[in-house]
Amino acid sequence: MIIIIIKGWAILYAMSDKNKLPINILIIEDDLVLNHQLKQLLEKQGFLITQQFNGEKGLLTAASGQFDLILLDVSLPERDGYSVLNVLRQSRQTPVIILTAHGAEEERILGFRNGADDYLPKPFNFTELVLRIEAILRRAGTICHQPQALSILQHEGLRLDRQKQQVFFHEQAVQLTPIQFKLLWTLMQHANHLLSKPQLYRLVMERDFSRYDRSLDMHMSRVRRKLIDVGMPVDRLQTVHGTGYMLL
Repeated sequence: MIIIIIKGWAILYAMSDKNKLPINILIIEDDLVLNHQLKQLLEKQGFLITQQFNGEKGLLTAASGQFDLILLDVSLPERDGYSVLNVLRQSRQTPVIILTAHGAEEERILGFRNGADDYLPKPFNFTELVLRIEAILRRAGTICHQPQALSILQHEGLRLDRQKQQVFFHEQAVQLTPIQFKLLWTLMQHANHLLSKPQLYRLVMERDFSRYDRSLDMHMSRVRRKLIDVGMPVDRLQTVHGTGYMLL
C-alpha cells in the first residue's frame, strides 16, 4: 500500500506484484474539479479510483478499506491531511509522499513527524513526482510500470529489451554497458520529459548528485555516440545545460 498526500496530479499504470491486479487508489481532495480530474487521469492509466472530499470521511474510508495508494490533500475540511495521516499511522504503516502547496521547512518537518516517507512541495515537476512514486513503490515491493512495457520498450525506432540487455535502432544492434543500458532505459521510460541530473543520479547511479561528479555526463556522451553511429539523429538525446537530459 502507498499513501500520497497531494493537491496536484499524478499518473502511471501500476500493478501489485502479488496479485497482478490494478492498484486501488483513494483520492481525498476537497477541490471538486481537481478531484474529478485526478479520477479521470488515473483511470485512463489503469488505476481503480475511490473518491472522498473531506478529511473525516477520507480517514474513515482509508482506515476501513484496502487501498494500495491514497492521494490526500493537506488542507481539508473537518480534518486536515496531517491529522488524517497521524491517526491512520496508528493502524497502517503505509509509505507516504506528501505533496502540498506548503513548502516551508516547518511543514516538511511536520509531515515527517506524522509519518511521511517523502515530501515534494509545489510547484513540482510532473516527471519528478512520477519518479518519486516509482521509488516508493519499489521500496514497498509493488511493481510500477507502464502498460506493455514490462521488459521491452520501443520509441521512435529504438527498441530496448531489459531481460536480454539488448538495444536496437531500426534493427541495428547497439552495444551498451549495463549502466549505459539503465540510463537509456530510464530516459525511454520518460521519453519527451526532461529528467534532472539529481533524478538520474538516484535512478541510474543509485547515489546522490554532486556537481563535481561527471560520471553521468560521461555515460550519456558514450550512449549518444553509440546511437549516432548506428544512424540515430544527433538531436534525439537532448542536453539541457545546467539541468539534465531528455530523449525525444
